[in-house]
Amino acid sequence: MNPQENAELLAALMRQEELLKQLVAAINKPKLGLHSEAGNCKIYCNRQHGGLWYTLNGEPSDVPQTALTGYLKELRFENTERRKKETCKLLITMQTDRTYILESGYDTHFSKCILAAIATLTPEQLYSPITLQPHPGTTDENVLFCRIWVESELVMASYNEQTEWREVSKQALAVTKAANEIAF
Repeated sequence: MNPQENAELLAALMRQEELLKQLVAAINKPKLGLHSEAGNCKIYCNRQHGGLWYTLNGEPSDVPQTALTGYLKELRFENTERRKKETCKLLITMQTDRTYILESGYDTHFSKCILAAIATLTPEQLYSPITLQPHPGTTDENVLFCRIWVESELVMASYNEQTEWREVSKQALAVTKAANEIAF
């Protein structure tokens, strides 16, 4: 390449970078006007109230949508009290049109599906939006699984009684953290 071609290429890349910054800024702008979506929305991932997942606004409210697509921002474990018992929950933070925090018991199939799948991905794969799709168990109506899609590809990750969940969890948390540290 000659110096003029290099200069033209550099100018084009700089224009493209500026457009990308504008696009990211537009995506991150808050909604203006009247709406019902202030703050985070917590979704409970279990089949307790008839659906696959639900929110609590005083009363449990079934979430009719069958999938959530967005950017995985954080996976973390939190000890909390439920029904007067200490319990550990997996919290999955997704950035979409707003921030959703999905909560599931740390040892449920829903959580295990997510952890096993995320642990197999690269940070670059998580840099793209993923889709979480709750999926009911067929033999036990209390069981809830989760399918994870990267773009249009289903992430296949199996587990069993011998799975080392501490290691799987560490890997899933590390991949998520690394994906969120990738700079534009």
